[in-house]
Amino acid sequence: FHCSWLGFFIAFFIWFAIAPLLSEIKDTLGLTKQEVWTSSIVGVGGTIFMRFLLGPMCDKFGARVPFAVILCSASIPTGLTGLVGSATGLAILRLFIGIAGGTFVMCQYWTSRMFTREVVGTANALVGGWGNLGGGVTQLVMGSILFPLFKVFYDDDAEKAWRTVSRSGWCCQ
Repeated sequence: FHCSWLGFFIAFFIWFAIAPLLSEIKDTLGLTKQEVWTSSIVGVGGTIFMRFLLGPMCDKFGARVPFAVILCSASIPTGLTGLVGSATGLAILRLFIGIAGGTFVMCQYWTSRMFTREVVGTANALVGGWGNLGGGVTQLVMGSILFPLFKVFYDDDAEKAWRTVSRSGWCCQ
């Protein structure tokens, strides 16, 4: 139970790590609103695609193996966020980070297998809710704590700050 929600929480941390830094990324890379919007859509598209694939994978391998593979796979592009240099690079990066959102399938599958039908709805709600909390925590950690802190470290250099914070967020995972 706890591994399921914690894994989903980490997935949301991975998936949402870029969001609080997007305004700085936009300014640094000289992106348009459309290019930022496109990268966001691509990130969600990656999640939708993965959710279709991960259901059958859970049926074949259970939830734990695909969960671990997706978390490890999605953390790599998250750690590479600081190296992005163009709108295309950002979109591709967010596509691969977006696979983290597919962990919802494993989270719900795993919990559904652990509990009886009388309480599985409550268990799934708790696991999903606690996992989704990772998105909110990410906003606080990345946008309100790490980014301002690193901005101070780098004498108000926002570019160095977001490039470093994106790697710091990866280390937290």
